[in-house]
Amino acid sequence: MILPKRLIVVSNRLPVSIQAEGDSRAVVPSSGGLVTALTPLVRETGGCWIGWTGTEYDPRVQRRIAETSLDGGGRLLPVFLTSDERKNFYCGFSNEVIWPLFHDLQSCCNFDPVYWDTYCEVNEKFADAVASVAKKEDFVWVHDYHLMLLADCIGEREVRPKLGYFHHIPFPPPDIFEKLPWRTHILLSLLKFSVIGFQTTRDQRNFMQCVRRLLRTAKFQRLGMNQIVIHNGRAAVLGRFPIGIDFEEFAGPAGSPEVQRRSDEVKAGIPGKILLGVDRLDYTKGIPERLRAFRLLLESHHELHGNVSLLQIIVPSREDVPKYRDLKLRIEQLVSQINGAFGRPGWVPIHFLHRNVSRSELIAYYRAADICMVTSLKDGMNLVAKEYCAARVNESGVLILSEFAGAAAELNAGALLVNPYDTEGMMEAIVKAYNMPPLDQMLRMRQMRDVVRSNTVFRWCESFYRATKVKTDETTSTVSESPHVLSFLPSASPTKAWKQAVGSFG
Repeated sequence: MILPKRLIVVSNRLPVSIQAEGDSRAVVPSSGGLVTALTPLVRETGGCWIGWTGTEYDPRVQRRIAETSLDGGGRLLPVFLTSDERKNFYCGFSNEVIWPLFHDLQSCCNFDPVYWDTYCEVNEKFADAVASVAKKEDFVWVHDYHLMLLADCIGEREVRPKLGYFHHIPFPPPDIFEKLPWRTHILLSLLKFSVIGFQTTRDQRNFMQCVRRLLRTAKFQRLGMNQIVIHNGRAAVLGRFPIGIDFEEFAGPAGSPEVQRRSDEVKAGIPGKILLGVDRLDYTKGIPERLRAFRLLLESHHELHGNVSLLQIIVPSREDVPKYRDLKLRIEQLVSQINGAFGRPGWVPIHFLHRNVSRSELIAYYRAADICMVTSLKDGMNLVAKEYCAARVNESGVLILSEFAGAAAELNAGALLVNPYDTEGMMEAIVKAYNMPPLDQMLRMRQMRDVVRSNTVFRWCESFYRATKVKTDETTSTVSESPHVLSFLPSASPTKAWKQAVGSFG
């Protein structure tokens, strides 16, 4: 297995959460594809994962994290934020500037200069953490929009490791990106990474167009599937690396008797075909738009009353941000109005759950649902669409998918693509999904499952690491692929190979 000599992962949050237990603090491992994929890399290279604890400085937390390591090697390095830094960096710049702007919702932005100042300060704090452990031969892999300045900050320090950056959310086109007052600073900093990765070709193209418009002296060269951008004597690789899931983590349990039993219980409690929505509470997910489409369905198709039900699961998120509290209230009002207008004894049109859901319970819901709706107004990828396909082990079911979700680029052959702003179009997609013959469902689902099975989170890691092996000659502005670029997966089965390496937190 070809690995970096040592990998340092940097993300906004550590791959653990902190739980209070009386006067003590417990460190609990987080779940999710990113953690599953990167943990073995960090561990096997004796590397380090740097991130925010989600708390202010607490010596008990620092001590517990210092005692926690990635099983078999690797360490966690916490970054603590003050309450003001959390307010201005996380809630402010990250979630009131970058998040809405990059999701084409600039009307939700608050371009407070204090937010920007704190964003710069917190990126410096993360750079201090990197500099405290990184060496020149290390590879530092930075994740997402919270840390776009990190390469610039690290460049001001003595240590100069190789830096890669992956952008998990959409990247906007120039006419939207230009609204950001600090646009040039961010672009210049991003170009100091050796590799910059995006979810889709559209995101990569948008970034390139922003560079062309704002940095007129930049030059581009194509190298295979990637692009090289050269600016101020530096070269960076730009690539499309769509993130996947661990297919077996969903397909395996989906076939178990326990999940099947729970799935049967869900279906027994909800009349008719089940239409499923699973979303984190966020205004980019198109939840009100979905509810309005469902209401139009009930208004236009009386024959479906009692024969179709919507199960909407919303995972709590950022509830201290006013816009998110307002969104939750608006969703609850819509659910109440629809159930009040169309419900009858023995049938409630919408079953609404606002809580965290365990992995096994989520898979049971995926198994129970005849139709899954992912109607994001904008999404970097949206892994719910892929998880639903992986869990459909009987190859039935229909996926209704927003054309503005990154997953649409991979799943378009099998999904019913919709414009989430088109209420009638979404209603018609629900009708089509409801009436779709079993054979058509199977053919579509089989195509999507093949894609999800092939493009796993482990292959995502592999493709990004391959891009780091591109050699650039910055003085002559030429690039070439290293003859020693090899897969760091030892077999044709990435999931099996990586899962052999995955350990638990000790």
